[in-house]
Amino acid sequence: MGNTDTPLPLVSIIMPAYNCEKYIAESINSVLMQSYKNYELIIIDDGSKDKTVEIIKNFSLRDSRLKIYINKKNQGVSYSRNKGIEIAVGEWIAFLDSDDLWKETKLEEQILLALEKNVSFLFTGSSFINETGQPYSGIFEVPTEISYNQLLKQNVISCSSVMIKKFHLEKYKMERDDTHEDFGLWLRILKNGTKAYGINEPLLIYRISSKSKSSNKIKSVKMTYKTYRYVGLNFFTSAYYLFWYIVKSYIKYKNIKIRSWGN
Repeated sequence: MGNTDTPLPLVSIIMPAYNCEKYIAESINSVLMQSYKNYELIIIDDGSKDKTVEIIKNFSLRDSRLKIYINKKNQGVSYSRNKGIEIAVGEWIAFLDSDDLWKETKLEEQILLALEKNVSFLFTGSSFINETGQPYSGIFEVPTEISYNQLLKQNVISCSSVMIKKFHLEKYKMERDDTHEDFGLWLRILKNGTKAYGINEPLLIYRISSKSKSSNKIKSVKMTYKTYRYVGLNFFTSAYYLFWYIVKSYIKYKNIKIRSWGN
């Protein structure tokens, strides 16, 4: 970033990790390659049985910005992200899953937009790769801003693309791993009148995994319905928005030429 008299804000990046030895080094490297350098990377290992912790520790020896916390037992992704937020000292929180990647300007572009518009919740568009890193054609485009009522029809906010002021996450926590826990969090934050602001560029590279919650479309639909009920919608309103979710998800994944679809 260019010269400025204003100190650049610290971004705390939260990465939950569980048995991800195959991908986590690539994800960590995508953080280390960021053009924006004022960050800490907090990795919460959730009881991995493979070489995940060993890989993380090797990185932490080379870069003091990387911090590791190991859960005593497997607690789930919501617990792990919340623990990372508790540890974080940054004004901003960013999320990155241990199999996803960032383009090198991701944080810089979001910080610049946040400072320019004085906003507290940002996200980006996405491109997609498969389990072996091969790219899918097409990208997921996002609006420049989105409100609560608009988000109900489709979750356009990918968790690994989010950068958000920490004060939001001190009021609302991620909960209920049987739902789309991130979608539920975004809805609760936006319900109070906050808007989220998108950068319509594929700054997130999202890995489509056969083991992900969103890869099974029937499971994803059920989890989305549970998310609507969790945030307080009644049966009929949940059914209405679930219809929109199914239609928009089909269109989304058809456009990027992925046969399975989900959140």
